[in-house]
Amino acid sequence: MKIGIVGLPNVGKSTLFNAITKAGAESANYPFCTIEPNIGIATVPDDRLDKLTEMFRPDKTTHAIIEFVDIAGLVKGASKGEGLGNKFLSHIREVDAIAHVVRCFDDDNVIHVEGFTDPLRDIETIRLELIFADIESIDKAIVRYEKSAKADKKYLIAVNTCKKIKTALESGNDARSLDFTDEELELIKETPLLTMKPVIYVANVAEGEITTDNKYVKDLKEFAKSQSAEVVVISARIEEELASLDDQEKNEFLKELGIEKSGLDQMISASYSLLGLISYLTAGKPEVRAWTITKGTKAPQAAGKIHTDFERGFIRAEVVSYNDLMTSGSMTAAKEKGLVRSEGKDYVVQDGDIVLFRFNV
Repeated sequence: MKIGIVGLPNVGKSTLFNAITKAGAESANYPFCTIEPNIGIATVPDDRLDKLTEMFRPDKTTHAIIEFVDIAGLVKGASKGEGLGNKFLSHIREVDAIAHVVRCFDDDNVIHVEGFTDPLRDIETIRLELIFADIESIDKAIVRYEKSAKADKKYLIAVNTCKKIKTALESGNDARSLDFTDEELELIKETPLLTMKPVIYVANVAEGEITTDNKYVKDLKEFAKSQSAEVVVISARIEEELASLDDQEKNEFLKELGIEKSGLDQMISASYSLLGLISYLTAGKPEVRAWTITKGTKAPQAAGKIHTDFERGFIRAEVVSYNDLMTSGSMTAAKEKGLVRSEGKDYVVQDGDIVLFRFNV
């Protein structure tokens, strides 16, 4: 799964990306210092793996991962090609969700493309560019589906769905604000819309304002609430410092700052949740590992994440919840208490399930 980091130039996107991935994407005080999208992998924080590692003492421990794409700054007119806009918009089309970084600090030494800080104006600038790009895409889709409808009437539903979306877009609303049936979504899935992608807002604040919401953050949270969106408050500079520390130093630094959890950990967890993802766990001497699945995944398909043979030859899943295992103190004790269950092919795997798959091929 890919999260695209977007925002106007000089809002802290690349600094944030550096901290997430420790990949060293170029960060500079001028627009368009990132031309090609930088891609990096970040681990999903999960304290459960630490506890399981203590219990099983495995040869290795593997966290779930999420992919972040640092996309160069958009500007007004991007949908018409301004500021290399068309290229950047195509990069956004390739991600599953958007982390919209918003500048919530004042600093005369860091140029703002609009001259002064105004988070809601900045959000609207990018939102309108994505809407304009989607209107262009939806117009093409209507023509395409109208042709298909001549041979198959089911595509009339796609035509009407696209027209419904166009009306919303022309009213200044995102496509994701609409309700769709499963049939509508299936028919229009070949028309990837930028404003259909889920969004979290990342408020980048000054180092001294990380523990108290400033006026910009308050405005952003009020706006996000109206959009049913989440806001994560970070200081990209602090996160960059944290990224260079080991775990003990990081914890001490967070304690000094009066922060319980780093902004990046919050952002990664929020992104994971935004995509409707959960982790089931496997635990044994060779490895303790988190496996990423979508909420609602059944046992055979979850097994297929490990190996296609596991799904093809699925017999059953032996399952114990993380909390039950921790309360019991060991897998043996959990079995003795009857807390390890045998589940079949219709079982929907839950977040934190510890699973052993039985299969035969």
